[in-house]
Amino acid sequence: MKIDMKPILNGETDSIEIDFDLIQPEEYAVQGIENPIKISGYIKNYDGYIKMVLSSSINYKVECARCLEGIGGKHELEFEKVIASAKTLQNEDNDDYLIIENDMIDIALPLSEQIVMEFPVKHLCRDDCMGLCPKCGKNLNENKCGCDLTEPDPRFDVLRQWLEK
Repeated sequence: MKIDMKPILNGETDSIEIDFDLIQPEEYAVQGIENPIKISGYIKNYDGYIKMVLSSSINYKVECARCLEGIGGKHELEFEKVIASAKTLQNEDNDDYLIIENDMIDIALPLSEQIVMEFPVKHLCRDDCMGLCPKCGKNLNENKCGCDLTEPDPRFDVLRQWLEK
């Protein structure tokens, strides 16, 4: 998504409203996130200091990391960046800024990167999810399976054999 910065740069306005649907680029697609992602926000010029503030509510459908049940929800994302021209940042690290090139800024890639960094890696259906039985695979949230889960410590095998004699 490219945004024309001419109205702010020419002094015609001090803010631009942003409202669009983002389709995740393939190289930044996060599994479970439903496309499109609704993005809204603004770009505002504070006497030469230009700032962009965006927010979104990301719908997702994933599996619980413990019991593999399907869960869905919304993840809120806030995204803020300072906008600068390439002339003012000649020898600086440009990762903290969105760069104006040919009176335009491209926000799709930085926003997609932010979604990848902030989206949780692991989701739980509930905080006290008990997961699956490691022996029989039964969902322990539904009921207990009765499997014996005690594993003897292998360091005491020699002592255990001596006691059996």
